[in-house]
Amino acid sequence: MIKKAFLLSLLLLLFSNFASAQKLKQLLEDGDKAMADNDFFSAAIYYNKAILQDSSDIAIQYKYAEASRLNFDYDVADRWYTKVYKKDPSGKLYPECVFWLATIKKSKGKYKDARKMFDKYAKKNKKKKDSYFVKKANQEVLACDYAQLLVARPDKTITIIHLDSAVNSKVSEYAPVQIDSVLYFSSLRDAKDRDKKNHVNYNKIYTAIQDSIKWHKANELDTLFNRSGIHNANTAFNEDYSRVYITRCEQKNAQEFVCEIYSSDYKDGRWTSLKKLPSEVNLPGSNNTQPAVGFWGDEEVLFFSSNRSGGEGKMDIWYSKINTDGSYGRAINAGKKVNSIEDEKTPYYCKPCQELFFSSTWHKGLGGLDIFKSPFKDGALAEPVNLGVPINTSYNDLYFSISSDKSKAFLSSNRPGSYFEEKESCCNDIYMFNIPVITEPPKKIDSTQVFVTQMKLLVPLTLYFHNDEPDKKTLAITTKKSYKKAWEEYTAMREQYKKEYSKGAADKDMDRAVNDIEALFDDSVDAGMQDLEKFAQLLVKVLKNNEKVTITMKGYCSPLASTDYNVNLAKRRISSLKNYFMEYENGILVKYVNNPIATEGSITFLEEEIGELKARPNVSDDYYDTKNSVYSPAAALERKIQIIAISTFSAAQ
Repeated sequence: MIKKAFLLSLLLLLFSNFASAQKLKQLLEDGDKAMADNDFFSAAIYYNKAILQDSSDIAIQYKYAEASRLNFDYDVADRWYTKVYKKDPSGKLYPECVFWLATIKKSKGKYKDARKMFDKYAKKNKKKKDSYFVKKANQEVLACDYAQLLVARPDKTITIIHLDSAVNSKVSEYAPVQIDSVLYFSSLRDAKDRDKKNHVNYNKIYTAIQDSIKWHKANELDTLFNRSGIHNANTAFNEDYSRVYITRCEQKNAQEFVCEIYSSDYKDGRWTSLKKLPSEVNLPGSNNTQPAVGFWGDEEVLFFSSNRSGGEGKMDIWYSKINTDGSYGRAINAGKKVNSIEDEKTPYYCKPCQELFFSSTWHKGLGGLDIFKSPFKDGALAEPVNLGVPINTSYNDLYFSISSDKSKAFLSSNRPGSYFEEKESCCNDIYMFNIPVITEPPKKIDSTQVFVTQMKLLVPLTLYFHNDEPDKKTLAITTKKSYKKAWEEYTAMREQYKKEYSKGAADKDMDRAVNDIEALFDDSVDAGMQDLEKFAQLLVKVLKNNEKVTITMKGYCSPLASTDYNVNLAKRRISSLKNYFMEYENGILVKYVNNPIATEGSITFLEEEIGELKARPNVSDDYYDTKNSVYSPAAALERKIQIIAISTFSAAQ
């Protein structure tokens, strides 16, 4: 009986495991199919169920992270990309994992972390310089630097107002255009007219009226504009409001659309039936959307976004001349200064200021889509300017427009605070802010203060050293060695650190030890040197602009052996940093050190008292235990100095 019971239990266990495996296989197949259909919402649900069955499988973890990112579920994506990255930091299995993790970090406003990861990806894959991912990673390194500057210099005169539930709902609202007291916008809120195949409501166009006190509840426009069974969106008017443009889109799958632009004229007190614009605008086989009437010099044109061939890549801004007889000229690309290899969308033209506003995922910004403006000068659109904080965020910001009375601006964004039903950041809401008279000339930016701000963003700037460096076995408090030389010698020891720190480790622990050393050098030793080079470049610029700069430095020593020797070693390390500045670019900074000329730039070095580090449990003070006292990341992170502060004032003051 016991034997039979055992066999029965074994059979039940085997059957249960088989059934579980079959269920997991089916979930993954369903998830893969949903991903192929661009149905990221469904894919995330399938992979979530799969991961509940096996949360340790790195392949499932990566699939779930990918679906969550594409479904705008950034917290979930961050968690699972991080798990994959820790298991596969070299990127052998998933080479783009660190790239996408960096993208998520940037979307959450963690620009320093994102920059390090983008930089790591770009350098590791530098031989693939023509790769999209390498180009994007290098662009995002610059963007993360710029984003930190924008965050540090917000426009405090702007207050962003989140429109209330009379306008916004728990689904997406976007494309706001205000004419007098009437706000036209698009929304997915109509659950009665639904695309059942793709599990989404059809977009409709709504209006909401604003009086002196509040917004009144939005109403759906009639069937002339809102045809059932198709997406209707993106309202735009010509200069005298006698013609309106909208977009109608058919949905290819959960994420892709085929859109065409329509127009209606106001005649005899009513709007005429919508007519599809000709092939000059609606080029067959391409996506044409987001119309906006503007001017190219003195010529009235229709700006729109399209992925037609002949552009710079993905969606570009194009324009077509609106002829007096109602016909349209051949569509022309708005140019390489505006358009990029990625998406440029939602154009809006401000006639009084002669500027084209649009959103882009490529130009340097804070998030996925940022809002930019490009002035029309000398017969062309000039370099775009980021509208900065608080107009832009680390999330998606788009559909900028200005009210007809030129007193307010609107935009659409999925920033925190937007209404949502299931997950934060899923949906766009409409926001508003008051603007000054738009005929005012733009404020001149003080480039020196921009450079100073960039320097301050690098502080505290931490630099690391190999054990007992520079100049071993001495009580001297100065050295002739510069920090750059000390760093070159240190970073050349990467393989030695891997070998020493992984000694005696089992296979799994050996991989972890090697990965820990890779992270030490990538994220701390080499990253510190990169920040120092950037700091020095900026320092030269501000000194040439006659700034008086004070740099405060601090050395540290371990409490495990806080003797005179360790204090003097910390001072030698400070000395090596001073030497770095004196040798930088063949001594370009030497003349500024303690420069007595009042009208010129100068550098003053200040040293704080040597700081004592808190004892770390994993750091050994055993002279013979070099694995833990010298080569462990915990020990290495204690061997540091910092630039802890920087202050400046102009020599002209």
